[in-house]
Amino acid sequence: MKQEKNSEAVSLKRILSLTNPYKGRFRLAIFLSLLLAIVGPIRPKLVEQAVDHNIANKDFSALKFTVILMVSLLVFETVLRYLFSYLASWLGSSIIKDLRTRVYDHLITAKLSYFDTTPIGTSTTRTITDVEAINDTFSEGLITILSDIMIIALVVFFMFAGNFSWHRTGLGFSVPVCDFSTWKLALASLTVLPVLLIITRWFQRGVKKSFQEERTQIGKINAFLQEHISGMRIIQIFNVQEREYEKFDTINTELKKANIKGIWYYSLFFPAVEICMAAGIGITVAVASKYIMHRELQVGVIMSFILYINMLFRPLRFIADKVNTIQRGMIAAGRVFHLLDERLQSPSSPNQISKKINGEIEFDHVWFAYNSEHFVIKDLSFKINQGQKMAIVGPTGSGKTSTISILTKMYPISKGNIKIDGVNINDFNSDSLRAGIGIVLQDVFLFSGTIMENITLRNKNISAETVMSAAKALGVDEFIQQLPGAYNYEVMERGLALSLGQRQLISFVRAMVYDPKILILDEATSSIDSNTEMIVQKAIEKLTTGRTSVIIAHRLSTIRNADCILVLENGERKEFGNHDTLLRQNGHYAKLYHSQFKKSELAENVT
Repeated sequence: MKQEKNSEAVSLKRILSLTNPYKGRFRLAIFLSLLLAIVGPIRPKLVEQAVDHNIANKDFSALKFTVILMVSLLVFETVLRYLFSYLASWLGSSIIKDLRTRVYDHLITAKLSYFDTTPIGTSTTRTITDVEAINDTFSEGLITILSDIMIIALVVFFMFAGNFSWHRTGLGFSVPVCDFSTWKLALASLTVLPVLLIITRWFQRGVKKSFQEERTQIGKINAFLQEHISGMRIIQIFNVQEREYEKFDTINTELKKANIKGIWYYSLFFPAVEICMAAGIGITVAVASKYIMHRELQVGVIMSFILYINMLFRPLRFIADKVNTIQRGMIAAGRVFHLLDERLQSPSSPNQISKKINGEIEFDHVWFAYNSEHFVIKDLSFKINQGQKMAIVGPTGSGKTSTISILTKMYPISKGNIKIDGVNINDFNSDSLRAGIGIVLQDVFLFSGTIMENITLRNKNISAETVMSAAKALGVDEFIQQLPGAYNYEVMERGLALSLGQRQLISFVRAMVYDPKILILDEATSSIDSNTEMIVQKAIEKLTTGRTSVIIAHRLSTIRNADCILVLENGERKEFGNHDTLLRQNGHYAKLYHSQFKKSELAENVT
């Protein structure tokens, strides 16, 4: 429990630190909250003045002044409350905008291994839902609760001070003397307060627990929806909708239970507060009636006390809810700050260099594992000279994709060295390194937006003329011009409005306009039609000309045209050489060629 409180205190301190860029507005919001707290309790005192003095003495001129003062005070309080509410909401929105940007920046620069082990829905929940809960801490909890506490303190003061007067002592100075009946009435009004505090504490604990469960279930349902909407085609093809529906219904039911549990606490708490307030008013009226009958207390006092009780119980009722809002913010903040504290980025050195690369690649006894228990690349060594083309072949799971992933520093290697132009890639600035490497993957990803935006990735340094020139050079311009809007054609999410071959062609243009010195290509033409395949092959030939190319080969033509071929099996280098040399060796490559690529050769000859 103590550790939990310390954690919440740390989270609260970090949340408050987010106000540093807005110190002036934050202080103004606090000042307005305190001013509101002072203005509110004056109104019951004016009611007492109007009833016991103005009306009782039939002083209608003074009554008129008191009424005008009450209305003016009400208008002033309304303006203050508007300014305070607007400023508190503005602060919350601005702070959350900054925090959400920090979270996104933290995620967008994270190592790919984080995304391999973390559901997308979890990251979405941290960036959107949890950050929004922190917003509520500002706009509805943290600042407004200061005003509520101040109101409670001032109301209690006015209730006990009541009708006090100044009496001069024999020593020559005056002291305040309270009306005995007034502070006794105040004590009577507050007799239900201990009961309310016990109920409030029970409410806070219960709602906090239900909220923690609710956040857990929201994270689960977000992750489930993200995964299953992305894989909806597989769900429908294999006709497992009913089974997946049942899984969703189970998670959704748990979320409903957590919500209902929280609603149950609220449904008991607010009526309990109303009962306590009614009991407080009843006790006050009962006690006051005795003093009124003995003319020890005036009617205006009891009216002001009823207003004070309403003013007292209203913030007490909402403070409990606001404390829960703050606690929800603390829980959400803990999750967000935990994410921000994680070292998701690859370690960098201040001495990293930024330079243009030429294209020489060397692997020197490289070992790599996605986890420490299983190496997928084992003692791999090879060298490619600038401008050469290397094909990587091997059975599924041999380490082909892993090889190109570690070349771009997407994953850190375990042992050995990878060098480009004789420089260890860890000595390169990541931006500088990746600026010289272009990648065309088998699974092409397009973002929602136009074809032009998907090619340039909104890089303002790449002109439309450059894009069109590259598309014409690769033979892709004709297909783009046939689309409605041509380069301004809006593709759907993940580019599903286009065929696989069309998406590949766009990715070729994307790679070419960035003009990389090293091209990494996962050549995949098995799922596209023959006409598109011819365009793709020509685009590959054009794209690889004059560049160091590393190609995961799926076609015999690519292998034959390669300067060297790397044969992988179980993450190990089995052979390295050109097509003819490896065939003469009659080893792993020859076996793979006769079993896998011979059919492709026959198919090409038939075509």
